[in-house]
Amino acid sequence: MTGETGTARRPQPRPSTEAARLPRQRDSSAVAQLRLLVAVGTDKHPFDRLVDWLAQWHAQAAGPIGLTVQHGHTRAPQLPGAVPFLGHDALQQAMIDADLVVCHGGPATILEARRHGHLPIVVPRDPARGEHVDNHQLLFARRLGAAGLVALCETREALHDALAAGAADPSRYAVAADPAAHEAQRAAVARVGQIIDELVARSTPRPPRWRVWSRQRPGTEEIR
Repeated sequence: MTGETGTARRPQPRPSTEAARLPRQRDSSAVAQLRLLVAVGTDKHPFDRLVDWLAQWHAQAAGPIGLTVQHGHTRAPQLPGAVPFLGHDALQQAMIDADLVVCHGGPATILEARRHGHLPIVVPRDPARGEHVDNHQLLFARRLGAAGLVALCETREALHDALAAGAADPSRYAVAADPAAHEAQRAAVARVGQIIDELVARSTPRPPRWRVWSRQRPGTEEIR
């Protein structure tokens, strides 16, 4: 009972499990800062193309933007919030804090982004541009893009359009989050690895098999 009103305080309801799994709601104020995480992974190949496309968009973007750019072995961009690498815990926190996530086509990064409630905007590495050793990211990202599990962007225009749409309404790139799905994620990563191996094997032409024949000398038997 309160001394002034004589009424009992009502207990505050606890958030439900389903509500806890929803992505964090963005500040609705007019001056809210868009928080954007960009992650290129730890592969030894540079990914200048993605970082350059991001810098071009950032230069003409309207409104305040809080950037975290994990650029890996790509040359350091002239952008705020640029860091070569993020530890596992730091990357998880960056995904929790972000309104939008842009990443390469690495399966683990994509699955982590979705686990934290993001529909990731994915630019896969292209081996023809020296961005990876094979085309597994292209194959994997295209499959997920066709299934609606990522927002696939293979051109600068597609990335800029996705970023503009996300800046205007980040909820377009949000999915139901499930922070407790560690075991399911491990199983998914293992399955993804199998799928990638199968896709790469199918896309790689096999060299012709030639049998080496030697002339048989007189008086000797051929060994097979």
